[in-house]
Amino acid sequence: MVVSEIADGDGVALVQNLRRRGAPRVVVLTRRASRPELSVLLQGGLRGAVAGQTATSVPRQPAPAPAPPTLPELTAREISVLRLVADGRSNRLIGEELGLSALTVKSHLARISRKLGTGDRAELVAISIRGGVLD
Repeated sequence: MVVSEIADGDGVALVQNLRRRGAPRVVVLTRRASRPELSVLLQGGLRGAVAGQTATSVPRQPAPAPAPPTLPELTAREISVLRLVADGRSNRLIGEELGLSALTVKSHLARISRKLGTGDRAELVAISIRGGVLD
């Protein structure tokens, strides 16, 4: 049986309902339950009760951060275009700053998009930051 949350006092009612249904072997899985409620369930005849987080539990240690993804090699020009995209500049403004036409900037972005696997400007920046290309 899966129950999203067992509030204080719900354990007794749950045991009574299960007895009425004649459920002889039950394991309850829940995301949240207090230790006293888990005790009530077990004393009431349930075979097992597992809570993802109990009210009195010790917080788990956070999982180690995953290693940044390895990105395909980007040219210095592509990185400079990405930096300006991250600053929120349009293709035209990027071109003016780098001495390129807006069409050339668009071409660089298309090449970067193919390398990183997305055409979304925000996602290009996010992938580049996670990969350590931009800081």
